[in-house]
Amino acid sequence: MSLKSFAARIFARQISKKTAKWVKDPIRTQERVFQNLVHSAIHTQFGKDHNFEGIRTYSDFIKNVPVRDYEELKIYVEKVVEGNENVLWPGKPLYFAKTSGTTSGAKYIPITEESIKHQVEASRNAILNYIHETGNADFVDGKMIFLQGSPEMQEKNGIKLGRLSGISAHYVPNYLQKNRLPSWETNCIEDWETKVDSIVDETMNENMTVIAGIPSWVQMYFEKLTARTDKKVGELFPKFQLFIYGGVNYEPYREKFERLIGRKVASIELFPASEGFFAYQDSQKEKGMLLLLDSGVFYEFIKADEFFEEAPNRLTIKDVEIGVNYVMIISTNAGLWAYNLGDTVQFISVNPFKIIVSGRIKHFISAFGEHVIAKEVESAMQEAIIQTDAQVNEFTVAPQITPENNELPYHEWLIEFEKQPTDMSKFIQTLDETLQQQNSYYFDLIDGKILQTLKVTPIKVGGFQEYMKSIGKLGGQNKVQRLANDRKVADVLANFKNK
Repeated sequence: MSLKSFAARIFARQISKKTAKWVKDPIRTQERVFQNLVHSAIHTQFGKDHNFEGIRTYSDFIKNVPVRDYEELKIYVEKVVEGNENVLWPGKPLYFAKTSGTTSGAKYIPITEESIKHQVEASRNAILNYIHETGNADFVDGKMIFLQGSPEMQEKNGIKLGRLSGISAHYVPNYLQKNRLPSWETNCIEDWETKVDSIVDETMNENMTVIAGIPSWVQMYFEKLTARTDKKVGELFPKFQLFIYGGVNYEPYREKFERLIGRKVASIELFPASEGFFAYQDSQKEKGMLLLLDSGVFYEFIKADEFFEEAPNRLTIKDVEIGVNYVMIISTNAGLWAYNLGDTVQFISVNPFKIIVSGRIKHFISAFGEHVIAKEVESAMQEAIIQTDAQVNEFTVAPQITPENNELPYHEWLIEFEKQPTDMSKFIQTLDETLQQQNSYYFDLIDGKILQTLKVTPIKVGGFQEYMKSIGKLGGQNKVQRLANDRKVADVLANFKNK
């Protein structure tokens, strides 16, 4: 055992004890976070505009602070971007995480000294938790790669600006710097395909033990490795033992990964975003991620099926139920207040509070009132793959409201198969029936002959990557939209059909 792995085990034990304290007292922990956030921002412009001085309870907060998304908070964010101090949070933020907005171009998410500290700690603690649970720390002696955006920064009115993953690259601790790949120069390459080729060059002869990134882009890296070396990833990296991911559900990719690697490897799921780091997988034996209640974020939840009502009920963790689809609302020490993150979650445990990410409140299909969510289509896909020995690289789902020849409307699944199902009819039937079992509204629409059984449109191998490249979103933190209530994605993807 090396000195580094021995020290990692000791540190992991300390962090585990610290985590256990707030896990045992979750309600009081969140109350403390709530009070600290409100008190800290009393003298900010937002605090003055929303009577923070008069807020004593959560009920007071609800009365004074409405739920907002980025567009509705933008008037304050723009003042911060202009260089003003004490707008959303005391002083100025250290960074803006620049992300692509859907309705107003670039979004500038403030990151403060307090919030980046919690982001870095959460990422570290996820790995330390794994070490404490499994006793495995040998991987800290090998090389680690984090597929991420460029760490190069711009500046806007004295505040550094970049992608979240690029900002995080500046906070890799010193004791891991020698282990980290790729090189700074390679990490700064903007073109994703060129960057991945360079990463392959730098890593193919190294002792890789940890690989992290969004599954779809790690898959691209693995495919290039195997094409270059004609070896399985696990053969190329015999000590590779831990895959860390976030951003999308890993399950649709798991089988493909295990074939590319040649064996199973342990994995840790994370739930980070520019707005904060919210949860991480705390057990290799159980599903779900531990909601981080002591990390400068106060959480509220609104039932997804009530969200678009005029005054939906806002809940704290003490009122949530297992299995309900909630829109997650956050207030943070970066100055986001009652902020609609856009993600939906479901609790799978309330002792401790553990969640799964079920989708996006704007990414669903309800063209006919069915309100199908990402979790449901991903579960259906998993079952169909198992039943028909299919291999799927990527997929998305959209409604077809006006089909030709007076057909009934249907859901169209655009799927890139690595390996076709042994029985396509059974594949489609399994998809449809599994979706009906999960979603009673969808069942009623099929049963009532409002919708017909879903249809599958095969996309050529590599088609999704070509699609992402065509819209300027290849690589980095960009993800394929799993489903939509319109055909904007589907109609463009139709250009990449399997002919």
